[in-house]
Amino acid sequence: MSNAKRFVYILRSESHHERYYTGLTADVAQRVAAHNRGGCSHTVNGRPWKVVVAIEFADQQRAIDFERYLKSGSGCAFAKRHFR
Repeated sequence: MSNAKRFVYILRSESHHERYYTGLTADVAQRVAAHNRGGCSHTVNGRPWKVVVAIEFADQQRAIDFERYLKSGSGCAFAKRHFR
């Protein structure tokens, strides 16, 4: 397990306001730029994207677990209540 910091982030589509994307990265700015260049097949049709929230984790496994949770049914509901 790596001790490198990781971020779980939620993006909102500026062109389709009801579309959101949740991801995991070590560099939020670089990752958002990649999404906005069309570098991710899951987000290419929603460009441009804007960061709604980015949460930093000191532990990579906890970041992975939280991202997985946010992509679950109860995690989506949590994100809607608290981040959108």
